[in-house]
Amino acid sequence: MTRTPTFEELFRGCQRTAVHLETRDAYMKSDPAFVDWKAGRSFDPAERWADWHDIVTEATSRGVEVCRARIVSTPVSEYIRFEYDVTDGLNIAAGESVRWLSRRDATDLALPGNDFWLFDSSLVLVNHFDGEGENMEVELTEDAEVAKLCDAAFEAVWKRATPHAQFELA
Repeated sequence: MTRTPTFEELFRGCQRTAVHLETRDAYMKSDPAFVDWKAGRSFDPAERWADWHDIVTEATSRGVEVCRARIVSTPVSEYIRFEYDVTDGLNIAAGESVRWLSRRDATDLALPGNDFWLFDSSLVLVNHFDGEGENMEVELTEDAEVAKLCDAAFEAVWKRATPHAQFELA
């Protein structure tokens, strides 16, 4: 059985682009950072997720374009408010570009059934979550048709989505 590479290995092997499509309204609600945020405890996102911040910063410093698009229901869920609140201090600070798209504006887009990371338009890391957004499992594929679908879906969302700095929570 082949071992799935870590995020760090995938980012280190990436040469041009790493794009991520998120389509759920909640993820890992048991995450201690979300629990702290809900309780009103402040923290530095870049410090809390230092490993992630370092991985993305290293990739963007090599010229890799890292983009994240989030499709969200409106009004947004509590978890999406949390993601929005930490985006500047984590994602943007690490060099990611982040855009948001209201689910209402995505109705006519052909989208894969799962969230994914797409590296260099050819390697797809599919994220599988349970119904509560917990217990993420990953599946790695180099299937050209899957990569093509994911690339087209991401580009369609990205083109329509609002940059983080201009997005207003509903």
